[in-house]
Amino acid sequence: MMINNFVMSQSILNILNQHSANAAKHLGHIASGLRIQSVVDDPAGWAIGQRMDVQIRGLNAASSNAQNGKSLLKVADGGISSTLDILKTLKEKAIEAASDTATTQDRQTIQKLFDQYADQIDDNALITYNGKYLLDGSHSGATELTQQAFTNENLASNTNLDTKLTDLARRDGSSLNILSSDRVAISYVKDGKTYAKEYDVADTTLQDIFKQMNSIHGDVFDVDNMSTTSTIGKGIHGETVTTADEENGISVKAKQAGTDGVVSGFTIGIMDSQGNMKKSVNTALDAFSETIQARDERSDQALTLQTGTKANQNIRMDLGDIRSTALGLRGADGSVIDVTTQKGANAAMDVLDKALSRMLDQSTTVGAMSSRLDYTISNLTVQSENLLDAKSTLLDADMASEILAYTKENILAQAAMAMLAQNNKNAAWFLSLLGS
Repeated sequence: MMINNFVMSQSILNILNQHSANAAKHLGHIASGLRIQSVVDDPAGWAIGQRMDVQIRGLNAASSNAQNGKSLLKVADGGISSTLDILKTLKEKAIEAASDTATTQDRQTIQKLFDQYADQIDDNALITYNGKYLLDGSHSGATELTQQAFTNENLASNTNLDTKLTDLARRDGSSLNILSSDRVAISYVKDGKTYAKEYDVADTTLQDIFKQMNSIHGDVFDVDNMSTTSTIGKGIHGETVTTADEENGISVKAKQAGTDGVVSGFTIGIMDSQGNMKKSVNTALDAFSETIQARDERSDQALTLQTGTKANQNIRMDLGDIRSTALGLRGADGSVIDVTTQKGANAAMDVLDKALSRMLDQSTTVGAMSSRLDYTISNLTVQSENLLDAKSTLLDADMASEILAYTKENILAQAAMAMLAQNNKNAAWFLSLLGS
């Protein structure tokens, strides 16, 4: 019998402490719901869980960015839709002003609408989101210096610049039936002002039409470099622009490159000797569409949405310029397109058609970006959910297993405690020997 070291009780005490510690550990897992509460529990698992947590929080932030971007586009779309409605109204009014059923006073009243609506279009362009102007051109992408170009793809592919108007044919080869006794009515709009002229067809060539336009009020078209091939020129990003069907077409560019040389619109009409317009002829001859927009050289100012957790995982938002000057309704000096005359109203209709085309292009661009963001948000949400599920599998506690383990350790601790008490009681017989 040794009395300095009671080994049996010490051994039972160690077992009791071990079970108590294990019970406390499982109780912590139950209370927190986590299998890995700290790096001590599982260093490798804890590190993986932390990386997953960073990824999940990053995905949630990216999703928030995408949702904010969608809100921005919704604001922009509101301004675009309002401008579209205004342009539709102006087209109706221009049609009214082009008819001689409208008096001079009627046209002056319509002009007042044009003046006011042009101001409203500028107001629409200055809408903001979080202090950022959206549609004033300040958030356009990088562009190179370009010359505005118009292309006619409705004339026969073998049409040359020196082809006489009387020899012009449609794309299918049928004659336009222009007579030398007919008259040519031309007009164009630049800097908000309308210029018009009429002259006899005679032996006029296709190129002569644009020479006549240049003779009205200074050179506005680059007549010497007109094209009769499928190649039109360089686009705003330096790309080569060709005709849609890659067949030959007639292309003419603005004389001056950049936005200063913009021609808002032009019309070409053929009238018979009695002054009646040959509408079927004009549908082919006057079918010049804008194929290259005039742009000044500028750096990239497009908005960027960070929609991923890695660098450069973003979406660029190129928002154009929808101010009245960019749409051709107002000149640099502030003058609004004039519809107080029949010729002015006719010219305004072509300008409005081109403005509507630009606005529809901007509207579809915003709509496409908004639709893409819907898919982006959905994708980010699914990624976040899947990672959260994986993190839960790795870090979360199995409550049933933890409760069972806690119960087991608790029972064993109570058993050890009982045995410790019993062992200490059994040792009391030694004291009776000392007292006898």
